[in-house]
Amino acid sequence: MPPIEPTIDPSDESPDSFAESSLVTAELVSPPVVDAELVPGWKRALASVGRWGLLLVLALMTFGFLCSGLSPDPSAIFDESRVGPNEVAKRDDSIGNGAGPDGIVLDNVAGASIEPVSLRSSQQESSSQPNSRKGDAGLALVAKKLEEQWRAELDSRDLDSAPMADWMTVCRRLSLALVGTGLSLEEMRSLQRLPEADRVETHRERLLNSDRFHHYWAERTARYLVGADEGPFIFYRGRRFRTWLAEQYAKNTRYDELVRMLITAEGVWTDRPEVNFHTVTFDSGENAPDPIRLAARTTRAFLGVRIDCLQCHDDFLGNVSLGDASWIMACGTDDETVNSAADTADGSWLLREGSQEDFHSLAAFFTAATSEGVQGLKDKRADYEYQYLYEDETVPVEPNVPFLRDLLPPRPEKQREQTDEKDDAAEQGDASEASAEHVVEQPKDAPESSELPKYLSDRERLAYWLTHRENKPAARAAVTRVWTLLFGQPPAIETDHGFQVGEVDNLPLDSPPSPMIETLTEAFIESDFNVRKLIRCITDSPAFRVSSRADFDVTEQHELAMAVFPVTHLRSEQVAGAAIQSGRIKTINRDSSFLVQLQQFGSLTDFLKRYGDLGEDEFTQQPVTITQRLVMLNGKLISETAGPNPILNASSHIEMFARDDEDVVRTSYLTVLNREPSERELAHFAERLTRESREKNDPPTSRKQEITDLTWALLNSSEFAWNH
Repeated sequence: MPPIEPTIDPSDESPDSFAESSLVTAELVSPPVVDAELVPGWKRALASVGRWGLLLVLALMTFGFLCSGLSPDPSAIFDESRVGPNEVAKRDDSIGNGAGPDGIVLDNVAGASIEPVSLRSSQQESSSQPNSRKGDAGLALVAKKLEEQWRAELDSRDLDSAPMADWMTVCRRLSLALVGTGLSLEEMRSLQRLPEADRVETHRERLLNSDRFHHYWAERTARYLVGADEGPFIFYRGRRFRTWLAEQYAKNTRYDELVRMLITAEGVWTDRPEVNFHTVTFDSGENAPDPIRLAARTTRAFLGVRIDCLQCHDDFLGNVSLGDASWIMACGTDDETVNSAADTADGSWLLREGSQEDFHSLAAFFTAATSEGVQGLKDKRADYEYQYLYEDETVPVEPNVPFLRDLLPPRPEKQREQTDEKDDAAEQGDASEASAEHVVEQPKDAPESSELPKYLSDRERLAYWLTHRENKPAARAAVTRVWTLLFGQPPAIETDHGFQVGEVDNLPLDSPPSPMIETLTEAFIESDFNVRKLIRCITDSPAFRVSSRADFDVTEQHELAMAVFPVTHLRSEQVAGAAIQSGRIKTINRDSSFLVQLQQFGSLTDFLKRYGDLGEDEFTQQPVTITQRLVMLNGKLISETAGPNPILNASSHIEMFARDDEDVVRTSYLTVLNREPSERELAHFAERLTRESREKNDPPTSRKQEITDLTWALLNSSEFAWNH
C-alpha cells in the first residue's frame, strides 16, 4: 500500500492547518500505541497460570491413561459398595424360579456387580462370596448331570478326553462368545487379583451384565431374525431393531416373551421396533409383509427346521420329516413307555413326509398382519389363498402348524360357534347331549380358561404354540442357537451317515437331540426360558471347559464328541474386535471416550468390508482365503494396531512402562493372545529386544521397532485367529 501523502491547500497558508493535516497522516501510517496500564499485570499473570495449569492437567490425564492397566497390582476401578450384592440378581429373580430336569431347581443367587467390578483382596473375596454362583444348587446339579452325560458319551465311543483348560483360555472363550473380543490387559490384571477358582465365574458375570454383551448378542440375534441386509429403505429400521434387542437382553427378558412380541408386533416400525421383524419383508411386493418369507424365517429361527422346499412342491425325496416324533411326545418318560408307545398302532407318534400344505398353512398366520399406512401394522383375520402344484385354481388355506397341533388354540370363530351351539342346546333342555356332541378342541396341556384369553388372533395363536412349554423342538432350537454362539459351531448329531456336525437351523424332527442338548432344553424350559441361566449351564459344563490340546492324536471324532474343545476359525467381527481390543490397554466399552468408540466403529466397518462377512451364514466353516490373509498381513487395522502411537496403542505403552525386556514379552502376549508366553517364546523374543541383538540387524533396529514387529507377528499368528 503506497504511503498517504499530506494534501495542503495552497490557498490556506496558516500554520495550524498544516499541523492538523500532518497529524492525521501520522495516525494513518503509524501503529497505535497501547498503554500497558490498560491490562493489569495480575490479570496477565493469572491468564498465564491458567494456560500452564490446563496444559499440566492434560499432561497428567494423558499420563494416567497411558499407565492405566499396566501395573500388576492396580487399584480399584469400581466401588462395589455402591452396588448391593443382590442388585443384579434381582433382575434374574424377576424372571421366576423353576425346577429343572429330574427335580433340578434353578435357584437364583447373588449376582455379580455390573462391569467393571472392584478389585478386592483374596481374603475379602473368599470370605464374603457375594458374587459367586457356586451357591446355586440348581446350576450345580445341571452341571453334574451334564458331566455324567459327557463322560458316558466318551465311554460309549471309547474316546479319551483332554485335560481341563486353564482359566485364561476359558476366559478368552467367554469374551469371544459373549462380547466378540478378547480380554483387555485391564481385565487380565483385575482377574489376577482374585483367587484362581473365582476368576472364570467372576469374568462371566461381568460380561453378562455389561453393555457389550447386550449389544453384541443383539447383533447376532438380529442376523438370524431379519438377516444381514439393509432391507427396504422406508419401512425397515435395522438399527432401531438391534437397539431394541439390546434393551431386551439388558432387561433379561424371557425368551418366550421375546418371541411373542416379535410374532404379534403391531404399530409403526419407528415407534415399535419389534415391528421391523415383519417390515423387513416389505421389499417383496405390495408394501405389506410377505407371508412366504416370514414362514420360512420363522421355521428356521424359532423351530430349527428347514421347510423352504415345501413352498413349491411336496417332499418327494424324504428330506423333510414332520409330525409328532416319539422323542417330542415322550420327553421325560422312561424308555419302556417310549418303546411301547412307538410299537402301538397309534399314528399320532409317527413321522410323515412334508407337503405344500404344511408350509402354506404356516404362512397363512402372517396374512393377519396388514399394513395400514401411517398406522403401521394392524392385526386382522388371516385370509390366505394359494394354488398348489398340479391344481387348476387357488384354494383358501387355513392357518395350521406342521406338528404338535394339539397345542394350537382353536380359531376365534370356531370358539364362538361352539359356544353359541352350546347355549342353544342348553336352552332346549338338552345341555348334556349338546356338550357331548360339541366339544371345544382345546390343547391337551392348554392352560385354564383364566390364563388363555377367550379369543386369540391368528398371530397370537401361533405365538402361543411357538412358546408352549411342551413344544420341545422350539426350545431345542433356542438351546442350539446359544450353544453355537458359545462354541462357534453347532452341536454334533447322529445321522445315517454317522456322527457329524449339525446345523443351527436344520434340526430334523427324526433326529433326537443328544442327551446333553436334551438336558439343557429341559433346564431352559424349567428356568422359564432364562437365556442367562442357559449360558451359565453351558459354560459350566466340561464340554466348554475342556482343553483343545491333548497328549494323544486328536481326530474329528474327538471334537464332535467334545472330548476336546473344537478349534474353530473366528468370525469376521470377532477377528476385528479382538484386533482392536489388542491395541488398547483399557477395555473398550460404552464408557470409553467418544474418540475411541468412533475409531473402533470406523476400523470395524472398514475391516469387515475388506475381510468379508458371511452374513446369515456366519456359522458356516470355510477355509481362510488369500484375500483375508492379505488383509491381516498388509491391512490398515493391523498396521495401526501394531504401530507406534504413544497416545492410543498398547505396544507404545508397553515399551514406555514395562520394567524389562521379559516384561515386554509377557505383557504383549497377555494383551494379544491372553496367555503367558512359554519359556521358549519368552527367551526368543526377549533376546531380540536386547541392544546387542538389535545392532546385529541389517540395518540396526530400534527397540520400538522390535516391539512393533512382535505385536504384528502375534496378531498374524494362527492362534490369534482361532478359538481354541
